[in-house]
Amino acid sequence: MKKPVFVCTGFLDSGKTTLIRETLMEQEWMEKGRTLLILCEEGEVSYPEAYKKEKEITLVRVRDFSELTPEMLKKWDREQEPVQVILEFNGMWSLKNLTAVPFPENWELQGVYSTVNGQTLQLYLDNMRNLLMEQLLLSDLVVVNRCGKEVNRSGFRRAVRIQNPATQVIFEDLDGKIIQETKEDLPYRTDGSRIVVEDDDFGIWYADAYDHPERYQDKEIEFTAQSFRTERMAEGIFAPVRKIMTCCAADVRFYGYPCRYDRKVSIKNGKWVRVRVRYDFQPTGEGGQYQPILHLLQIKPARKPEQEVVYLG
Repeated sequence: MKKPVFVCTGFLDSGKTTLIRETLMEQEWMEKGRTLLILCEEGEVSYPEAYKKEKEITLVRVRDFSELTPEMLKKWDREQEPVQVILEFNGMWSLKNLTAVPFPENWELQGVYSTVNGQTLQLYLDNMRNLLMEQLLLSDLVVVNRCGKEVNRSGFRRAVRIQNPATQVIFEDLDGKIIQETKEDLPYRTDGSRIVVEDDDFGIWYADAYDHPERYQDKEIEFTAQSFRTERMAEGIFAPVRKIMTCCAADVRFYGYPCRYDRKVSIKNGKWVRVRVRYDFQPTGEGGQYQPILHLLQIKPARKPEQEVVYLG
């Protein structure tokens, strides 16, 4: 049987140890027996001897990423004979490099969890955005703790989810309670039959329309975009798209949903248009997956917005 491996990553003082002690180690599905804890960074919260004895934890310390070799991992596995492995990873190290390290054959990665201190989130986004987003985009769960009112929750959630829709993002307030996402986090109202998406809000709408289709089902949506078609699209299909920056300047791509029209679409690629569409959420026919589908109600030429590239927050 494969031994599960759990990776917890995040910058110093982001709450990695607390997540492991108060959440991960308290899950019913954690195996009874020895847990090998590979500690790559020491923070303010520690693992007391009494706690390690109670939880059957064997702790090994790593000072440099170069120590995480296949040979060393096999050595620890052979000497400690753990039933599971937790790796508290240094957030200043590349998570991509870790995923490239071959684990022992009897180890299997079960989850990557990231912690973020909401009080320093903007600081890291401004100064180390690439390194931070690399961690988050490879994670199965992102926990943003110590969130005050200044944290742009909806923008940050979508910045992560747009790249990896399977990632779960959880926000906790200053008291450690989970903050539930609501439609009030959006920059536009969704309680009417028609929604007008401003130029700068396209990225937010694009992600939320997939995450929460019930907010948009059968409603009219109006926005400005560029027309896009490929030869593989049927005559009555095109996509109104925008350039979205997901994590850094090097990662800007066109995003948009397919839009159906009752006649042949003859608009040239790249033309700026103002569209009014009806939103629908339909099965794709592939493994029970669903996808937003737009139905064109009106289209007319439009001016290029001041900011051609939009963001997710």
